Amino acid sequence: MTAAKVFFYIVLLAITIAAPFLFPDFRTQLATLWLMIVVSLTWDMTGGQMGYNSLGNIFFYGTGMYVAAVISIGLVYDVGEYTSAAGGGINDFTPVQYFMGVGLGMIGAGIFCALCALVLGFILFGLRGPYFAIGTLGVAIAAGELVSNWEWVGGGQGITLPVYPADLDEGKLFFYFLFAGTGVILFIFLRWLYNTRFGAAINAIRDDEEKAEAMGLHTMRYKLVTWAMAGFFVGIVGAISAFQLISFEPLESAYQTINLGIFMVVCVLLGGKGTLWGPVIGAIVFHVFKEVTWNYLLGWQWVALGALIVVTVVYFQDGLMGWLAHRKPEWFGIRVEKTDATEGANR
Repeated sequence: MTAAKVFFYIVLLAITIAAPFLFPDFRTQLATLWLMIVVSLTWDMTGGQMGYNSLGNIFFYGTGMYVAAVISIGLVYDVGEYTSAAGGGINDFTPVQYFMGVGLGMIGAGIFCALCALVLGFILFGLRGPYFAIGTLGVAIAAGELVSNWEWVGGGQGITLPVYPADLDEGKLFFYFLFAGTGVILFIFLRWLYNTRFGAAINAIRDDEEKAEAMGLHTMRYKLVTWAMAGFFVGIVGAISAFQLISFEPLESAYQTINLGIFMVVCVLLGGKGTLWGPVIGAIVFHVFKEVTWNYLLGWQWVALGALIVVTVVYFQDGLMGWLAHRKPEWFGIRVEKTDATEGANR
């Protein structure tokens, strides 16, 4: 890595740390931005890098929320008794119990979601193209319906978790750094992963899976591990969201296929599939666009979102990163030999 790139990443890290202090009124929005970055990067692991477009990654988010809640509650109370009254009157947690629940909930949610990805992958990766996308969407919808009818975890009324045991602004800062820390770790991990043999293998699956198998690549193994890693990180941010939201229910908050489940795909398409920075840039642009339209175009926000998707598909089919690579290839280290015709056209 060159000195210029090291300096660039140090500046980005400094901005990440300073942002919630420079903009204290927007700590929740900044935390949500990091959530969008994480789910976009994880979706691109399978959709962009491996060529398997999933519409069901929201399954890991919702499952992470519920696993973290069950672990946190189970450390102190009987889960069924707690959820039967939606936490009514027995949501008294000490600070130690609260933070222990957050920590163990995040770890447990990540591991459980990774295991779910491995189990489901054996079935779903037998499908390809649109059939895989529809299959994953079906899993997410089914999970939401099952949880909404499972009284032990609160059923349709959901779960109410304890409030952060300190000042509210301090809590917003706490959750921001949990999301941001997860995002930074994920970005560093993927930057390393995509430059290894593993990264080349999943790209080979995307380009031509039959040929990759013929060359002796164990494609199922790579697909399962990739989806498990994605599920692990999505499960973690789902766990963080559970404690940040405090109260959540299955269909509108946890397994929200229409909202976050679609947003993560739009972010990647907007920024550029199959790139490291594409999902990050797409998440930033989309989140700013969403916040502006949801605040100033209330009632028309979905129309604006639809227009953004249409513009992206029609004019930016390779995403913003692809568009920039065509316009400014030198920014990406691509040398373009200028022909006489090209030079004459530029005069």
